[in-house]
Amino acid sequence: MAGGKGRLTNKLTNAKQNSVQSRISLWVSLAILAVALVGGIVSFATAYHEADGMQDDLLRQVSMLFDAQHLPAPHLADAGRLPHSDEEARVIVQTITPGGGGRQMLAVPASAPDGLGTFRIDRESYRVLIRTLPTGERIAVAQETGMRDEIARNSALLTVLPFLILVPVLLLIVANLVRQMFRPIATLSREVDRRGDHELYPLPDDQLPAEVRPFVVAINRMLARVSQAMEMQRRFIADAAHELRSPMTALSLQADRLDHAEMSDSARTRLATLRRGIERSRGLLEQLLSLARVQSASAPATEAVSVRHVFRQVLEHLMPLADSRHIDIGVVGETDAQVLIREVDLIALMKNLVDNAIRYTPEHGRVDLSVEITADTVEMAVTDSGPGITAEERGRIFDPFYRIPGNEAPGSGLGLSIVSAIAERAGAVVTIGYADEAARHGTRVTVRVPGSRQVPATARTRH
Repeated sequence: MAGGKGRLTNKLTNAKQNSVQSRISLWVSLAILAVALVGGIVSFATAYHEADGMQDDLLRQVSMLFDAQHLPAPHLADAGRLPHSDEEARVIVQTITPGGGGRQMLAVPASAPDGLGTFRIDRESYRVLIRTLPTGERIAVAQETGMRDEIARNSALLTVLPFLILVPVLLLIVANLVRQMFRPIATLSREVDRRGDHELYPLPDDQLPAEVRPFVVAINRMLARVSQAMEMQRRFIADAAHELRSPMTALSLQADRLDHAEMSDSARTRLATLRRGIERSRGLLEQLLSLARVQSASAPATEAVSVRHVFRQVLEHLMPLADSRHIDIGVVGETDAQVLIREVDLIALMKNLVDNAIRYTPEHGRVDLSVEITADTVEMAVTDSGPGITAEERGRIFDPFYRIPGNEAPGSGLGLSIVSAIAERAGAVVTIGYADEAARHGTRVTVRVPGSRQVPATARTRH
């Protein structure tokens, strides 16, 4: 079961690398960035051009003042400049005199035609408007291009600023919207990943997008077919085991009658071997029936059961086996707890664990049952003084019919499979370790059940 979930998790991880959500987010983000880049360039160029044109209009308006206000043509270009004003931002107005005579700030060529133009004067670039007044005089209205360009750039950058602010916000909104749209699918994948091997009930499809719903419907139909096939398989095993019980009982009775008949020592030895085989087959049939029952669907538990009450029933049933092997078996501690598991399931779980501990513990050994309560779980443990289970074997001992190589203890190999099936249905976790980690000796099987409720303590039980 754990291996299957691991493979499913790996497949989900690989799917994320090729997910539709990632592709949509990537391509929409690239489209937004491309549109924002083109829009920013166009906006910057347009705003820059408009700012440059407005500054040219400023030069025209200054030149027109000399007509509208009947101002005389200026003779000293620097006259009238306000103190502490920005020299680079000023507009220079001066008269153009033939031959460049008079005091002039800019050496504008006298042969320059009327209109706008850019001149390189004294290693500086100027935007100059030359105009002839009605009086016949010619004036030059100029401004440094460096300042003009800076003003135009600042104006253009102000138009690009909304793109710089809104594009990241838009990317975050798009990513969040895509995540919200795919959240039902992600929730569905997590639910499927959390399911056990036998949880084959249909997947919910009411909150899924219309494009995904047919796929989920097809999966539900497949789950129904798989569930039906597994149910048929379980019913066949249960029916076969049930039908074989009567013949095995008849064989056992015939062996008992034969035991009272006169026979040679060699025949009696063969009879003893036959009776052991019959008993083992009967035990295997009982285990098969138990496995079929726990794997079939059943109603969930509605009432909590006392752990120590279950311990007592298990001990009463297995005490003859423990006595035959001189095993010291009992309940350690005074703690009791209530767990929400069907009593018949908990009895079957603990019975198989204790039966395994007795069979795999050498004679004159010890088997302890205990229960502990943590913040949110109840821990039931079965500890024995046997040889222990190596870490390499722990991953396979829950497989049906698997037996540890070299171990000659009688059994069918189904006990821990039944334990695993019951624990999975109850939402419990089964872990196996050494009873003595330092010496790597003994076995401790712990069953952790979610939820806990402590009950009044009882005396320590020992047999």
